[in-house]
Amino acid sequence: MTDLKLEKNKLHKKLRRETGKAIADFNMIQDGDRVMVCISGGKDSLTMLDILLSMRDHAPINFELLAVNLDQKQPGFPEDVLPAYFESLGVEYRILEEDTYSLVTDMVPEGKTYCGWCSRFRRGILYKFARNEGYNKIALGHHRDDMIETLFLNMFHGGKLKSMPAKLLSDDGTNMVIRPLAYCREKDIERYAGLAQMPIIPCNLCGSQDNLQRQVIKEMLQSWDKQHPGRLETIFRAMTDVVPSHLADTDLFDFSSLEEHQVRKLDLINLS
Repeated sequence: MTDLKLEKNKLHKKLRRETGKAIADFNMIQDGDRVMVCISGGKDSLTMLDILLSMRDHAPINFELLAVNLDQKQPGFPEDVLPAYFESLGVEYRILEEDTYSLVTDMVPEGKTYCGWCSRFRRGILYKFARNEGYNKIALGHHRDDMIETLFLNMFHGGKLKSMPAKLLSDDGTNMVIRPLAYCREKDIERYAGLAQMPIIPCNLCGSQDNLQRQVIKEMLQSWDKQHPGRLETIFRAMTDVVPSHLADTDLFDFSSLEEHQVRKLDLINLS
């Protein structure tokens, strides 16, 4: 076995182990679930599909997978790539076609980013398809780094301490969104997708735009990762170990009930 094949197998085991832990920790998939796996054509969603197919074939429970790609009619999008790949995997799939590209480019002023509107249109179409077709779980390919980036985006630009949830019930209560790669590192996914020779399709609509806020955050975190190995792991661990009493959200912790005599009592206990 070649060194590259050994590395690929090792990465597959690692990604599958981390995905399995995330699924177990957040109770993402149960017996009998019908899971719609959203495939953009990028490295993340294709790796998610690969790992979920492997887990489905070996899991002690039965669940159904459907690969779904939304063709948003971006110029130059290679329409034949994903169907051919899905067929090579033997996975059931659907290609949805909606010209959201024209809507987004008409609505967004020149110089502004398309990501927000593009995401809203895509989410609405996919949610509706899942409801109509009876899929009770929607799997998205966001990974650990996406969650960390979102944490800093919300702090720097939104003034909120929140990230991207590993499991989310939609606002209307009809769709359950899961992110099985929540514990997986982007660099592991990128390396695995390359070794597996997945047919990666870049997002030219969004990726061609300069100075995106998320890209700035990504570059900051990548710099930290190089200069301070382990820092991103510590940040993500902090997201899983929140201490509400040591923050400043009065809706999250009842600070008003902490009476002065209770504080003095605690001080005496600590001194004894």
